[in-house]
Amino acid sequence: MSHKIISAILVLTLATMACGFSINLPEAPTPGPEVTDQISVAAPTSGEANLQIKFGAGKLSLAPGAEGKLVEGTATYNVSDLKPEIKQDGGSVQITQGNYDFKNVVLPSQLKNDWELKLGETPMALTVEAGAYEGTMEVGSLSLKSLTIKDGAAKSEVTFSSPNASEMSLLRYETGASDVTLKGLANANFSNMIFKGGAGNYELDFSGKLAQDAAIDLSFGLSDVTLRIPKGVHAVVTVTGGLNNVSTSSGWGKNGNVYTQEGSGPILTFTVDMGAGNLTLTD
Repeated sequence: MSHKIISAILVLTLATMACGFSINLPEAPTPGPEVTDQISVAAPTSGEANLQIKFGAGKLSLAPGAEGKLVEGTATYNVSDLKPEIKQDGGSVQITQGNYDFKNVVLPSQLKNDWELKLGETPMALTVEAGAYEGTMEVGSLSLKSLTIKDGAAKSEVTFSSPNASEMSLLRYETGASDVTLKGLANANFSNMIFKGGAGNYELDFSGKLAQDAAIDLSFGLSDVTLRIPKGVHAVVTVTGGLNNVSTSSGWGKNGNVYTQEGSGPILTFTVDMGAGNLTLTD
């Protein structure tokens, strides 16, 4: 199925939906002067943390570098209701966007809500819940025991540029109609990964240092999906679902709906369920 056909179907689907119901969007408030809040959360004395970041709309940036702290950074906004709130109970920390409901709509252009946060070396379970936002997350070299990201109509990029300092039990990503890129996934050091996407464009890059066997369960709606798996990595991809177009680079073998790249070391085992769309297996 071509990219043009997918785009046409998306437009037709949205038009049909629009005829069937109405959406009540929140009334946009009047912006005021920009305010920048400093965000600083001490590392827990217990040695491990459960960090939740709840962000509606705007721009969210995460990176390593909070020396001696769990989180430090800034939040810049021009609507008072977007002021972030921090709750801490021992090793459990929640950083939440303020009361205004921008969870499911794009932030109007005249409003600003930018968070730039750095995370520390404390071993943590990290959860990011976001709405219609732009996200840039560099999470390499952190110590992530698990990572969960749930967002709406997002444009996000998550990068593991260096190995995770902890063994990760689960990497889970759930998204709506989005444009998502995940890079350096072998560095995440996970044993299980779950990705659930709606209609969108998704690129999952498994470069990096693969330290253990991993099972990857992927499901998509009407999508263009690229899986980048370096040559020499042993990978098995089973594809199920509706009308799909699967293309591969050289080095991939095919037996029915199972695609295999021979290699050495740990094995990546994929299950891909697609409603319809294009799947590309490449390096």
